[in-house]
Amino acid sequence: MPPKRKKKAEPRSRGLTPSEVREGEPSAAGAALAADVEEDGGVPLAVYRDPLGGNWQVFAALPLEKVDATPFQRDLSEAHVKRLTGVLDALDRFLDPIIAVRTPEGRYWTPNGNHRLASLRKLGARTIVALVLPEPELAYKILALNTEKAHNLREKSLEVIRMARDLAPRGPQAEKDYALEFEEAAFLTLGVCYEKNGRFAGGAYHALLKRIDAFLDAPLAKALKTREERAAALLELDEAVVAAMAALKERGFDSPYLRPFVVARVNPIRFQKGGSPEFDETVAKMLASARKFKAEGVKPEQLARAGGAPEE
Repeated sequence: MPPKRKKKAEPRSRGLTPSEVREGEPSAAGAALAADVEEDGGVPLAVYRDPLGGNWQVFAALPLEKVDATPFQRDLSEAHVKRLTGVLDALDRFLDPIIAVRTPEGRYWTPNGNHRLASLRKLGARTIVALVLPEPELAYKILALNTEKAHNLREKSLEVIRMARDLAPRGPQAEKDYALEFEEAAFLTLGVCYEKNGRFAGGAYHALLKRIDAFLDAPLAKALKTREERAAALLELDEAVVAAMAALKERGFDSPYLRPFVVARVNPIRFQKGGSPEFDETVAKMLASARKFKAEGVKPEQLARAGGAPEE
């Protein structure tokens, strides 16, 4: 049965009118947050309701030295910071407020403004403007919407595994309860792989993992141990794949598609439709096949047809 199409929303049927955005007394959380901002040396510029869901939040000017990137997000791109710094300097304006949440220590975490924050620091700025949200847990969800700079697979996977490690001590929630924040189970396994080997070629395995790697029902702390085991198995598989690639190179094959070619050749579910293949069983079969890979049986035209994702 084809999935039902989501009914199109009627125009002007949801959220607040412009006047309603600032009507009424702020919620207790909104008022307390505005007071905290002031106590921390910032200035609440407006306490208002989000026009879509009606949630109270604070538009504020914050001391730059009190704002940090969330500790679990991707690393800075120095090239992106350099470009952004040049643009801000030329405009002599900061036109894109960051999002921030307040920590109990009176610092402010931004899940989406790391590069803007770094650029303002390079320019010697004293203040940054931010939409400050009363709910700290939103920092994890907002990372999934971060479009400040497009992620590559390595950045995204490292961001997700760092987020999981930060969340694990906070409660008994299962890994699957964070599906929105983590987006894909594959990012968790790949994140551990990238932690152990920063040059790991995750792109060659990403499509496979999206089929065999699902969110776990176990508490997050326990699930992380399973992620470590899965990453170890994937890294062992990649060692066997690298050995097969070396054998192909000895026979004169030279292509950016050697790894995805070998991975595809040893993939037992490559042509399987439907079903839910198991991670452990699939990777074990692939490892056995990779160790028995016969480079002498490969023809040049087979590699030419392979295509796929080249080496990262």
